Amino acid sequence: MNKTTRCDIVSAHGEIFSGDARMVFATGIAGELGISPRHAPLITLLKPGPVRVLQPDGEEAFFFVSGGVLEVQPHEVTVLTDTATRGEDLDEAAAQAAKAEAERMLADRTGDIEVAEAQSRLLEAAAQIRALEQLRKKR
Repeated sequence: MNKTTRCDIVSAHGEIFSGDARMVFATGIAGELGISPRHAPLITLLKPGPVRVLQPDGEEAFFFVSGGVLEVQPHEVTVLTDTATRGEDLDEAAAQAAKAEAERMLADRTGDIEVAEAQSRLLEAAAQIRALEQLRKKR
């Protein structure tokens, strides 16, 4: 029995990860997901947040995605997202600045579309800050 599954994380800018995984963890719209080899087929939307890939050697690769789609097949997991960042490339100062800017935009409240955009930016910045905190705890 195969103890790994193929995992691909692809953003609009290109492939950020491709390799074998013992487990893949992500945050779907209905909650936390843990995908193991030979998992039942599944397609779900992802919330902005971390995606963790437990590799065959026991190392864990950590990524932040801006949301997207997770597709699971028995021998393959694919994450499609607009933006994906490796954990070591996350910038806390930039995330804090993006959060402050989104909060400022919400305070101005000029139009429905602008409010929705500010809320979306605020959710993503807050998720990125939480992901950084999780990454720090792991290290």
